Amino acid sequence: AYTGGPFPLAYNALGDVFVLIFFGFVAVCGTVYVQILTVPELAWWAGALVGVLSTAILVVNNVRDVETDRQVGKRTLPVLLGRRAGQVEYAILLGLAYLIPAVIFHRGLASFWVLACVLTFPIGRRLVHTVARQRDGEVLNRALAGTAMLLLLHGALFSAGLVVSELMRR
Repeated sequence: AYTGGPFPLAYNALGDVFVLIFFGFVAVCGTVYVQILTVPELAWWAGALVGVLSTAILVVNNVRDVETDRQVGKRTLPVLLGRRAGQVEYAILLGLAYLIPAVIFHRGLASFWVLACVLTFPIGRRLVHTVARQRDGEVLNRALAGTAMLLLLHGALFSAGLVVSELMRR
């Protein structure tokens, strides 16, 4: 359904929503549910966090490919709304990746250690600047790889923060 079938999501500006839902909420909340048979609030927030960073990977790809996607009829959000809209979407997604842990902490769902992922902020900032200013495919390919690495590092620090929070709670 993502790239094939009668209404391929990736070709009809729904790829971003698909990635957010399935790589974020379904993956995280589904994993939690099969382990504890419930989905606590923290799992929804963690799913959103993973989802926004996963979606950011797709957005870099779509910003990079806006001209070629337009030529082949692939209607991504940057094709429909413009490259600048894709760049803004990318910045918002990365911003949310740093806002969500603060919400988790503020709501008392984890201790301040959950904010360890903020250590990756300089990487995220550099990536936002690159995506906003570059059109070169090779540079955007590196930003794509950098966004994937950001997901890994941010997720590892966030997870470590959750573990420390849980250990402190006991």
